[in-house]
Amino acid sequence: MDLLAGDPALVPGSRTTSELHVLRARGRLRGVIALLGPAFVAAVAYVDPGNFATNFSAGARFGYALIWVIVVANAMAMLVQYLSAKIGVATGRDLPELCREHLPWPVSIGLWVQAELIAMATDLAEFVGAAVGLNLLFNVPLFPAGLITAVVAFGVLTLQQRGYRRFELAIGALLGIVLLGFAYDLLKVGASPTGAVTGLVPTFHGRDGVLLAAGIIGATVMPHVVYLHSALTKSRVSCRDDGERRELLRFQRLDVTVGLGIAGITNLAMLIVAASLFSRAGAADVDSIEAAHAGLGRMVGGGAALAFAIALLASGLASSSVGTYAGQVIMQGFLHRHIPLLLRRGITMVPALVVLGLGLPATGSLVVSQVVLSFGIPFALVPLVMLTCRVDIMGTFVNRRATTVMAAAIVATIILLNAYLLVATFAG
Repeated sequence: MDLLAGDPALVPGSRTTSELHVLRARGRLRGVIALLGPAFVAAVAYVDPGNFATNFSAGARFGYALIWVIVVANAMAMLVQYLSAKIGVATGRDLPELCREHLPWPVSIGLWVQAELIAMATDLAEFVGAAVGLNLLFNVPLFPAGLITAVVAFGVLTLQQRGYRRFELAIGALLGIVLLGFAYDLLKVGASPTGAVTGLVPTFHGRDGVLLAAGIIGATVMPHVVYLHSALTKSRVSCRDDGERRELLRFQRLDVTVGLGIAGITNLAMLIVAASLFSRAGAADVDSIEAAHAGLGRMVGGGAALAFAIALLASGLASSSVGTYAGQVIMQGFLHRHIPLLLRRGITMVPALVVLGLGLPATGSLVVSQVVLSFGIPFALVPLVMLTCRVDIMGTFVNRRATTVMAAAIVATIILLNAYLLVATFAG
């Protein structure tokens, strides 16, 4: 209490109260922890069930060869998510709001339409993954499991209405479960350090390799959390001036590094487990999450299979909650309209329930959803790069030239990769 009394800027309730300084006054460790969180929410989308499908498919079919794709995709994600966090801190607005305010109306509406389609593809991955997790753990039929996922996701989202910190902690706990699950599996399976290092050399292995690479990028650089991250940071901690905003951004860089670092390590663990177990055993034909689960149980033991299923369920529940939150941000920002959460969730989950109800292949549907997400990435990144380059919007926080060049290179790489996919697909 004496610490706060020594500086009027730290006295809660005073006119000069600085929320940032109050949080920092908690102490070195507690103050830092209090400022972390938004990137952990975003990171959940980077280890959603779509990642299970693409990473296990890549590892089983190509061994360690596509490790470099995960590393590159995670580096892309860190820069992208930092830019999203920065635009929220610098402007006090989220990316969809800024698109509506600064882009032509037809462009803004077009971006909203594709963002809603991407939200449906996101829901497909998350609901199908969580449903498969419930099925593996409790033998719940897939369609009822999808409905259970929706109910649990609403429950997690209600925490956000009681304060952002409870929601962040719940999502962070689920993210930790995913990480621990694959850490356990990795320890049980073992890996070849030489093979993993070899996988850092870029290779594609034909059209199928490119398809999986696009899926990995689509599952890693997620369009909906590019929109969401800016909303999570725009008013989370109020700042009095640019000096405080700059200080806050230092913590946002740390947040992104740690949160996305955890996601990257988890993705690498997924691929390495699949490569070490299934490629080594000559089981490269593992083409479904269910087969991966069964293979873990058969070759490693029930504990490894259980850890996999729990991680998959935690991933699906967390990412479905984050996806719904992102959908609200997208609609409110682009259209300045609010619809009831239940109605919105009901609309976007229809494709997922159709897949579950018709009994379509779960893993194949997940991989396709991630490729669709990859095609949606440029529509989120191009506005982000354009707006963060504008001095009239960002002020002193406008991107440096090197940052703009790197971000533009990411967008160009994704567009070229998707163009190749289109040509290869339609050319047969």
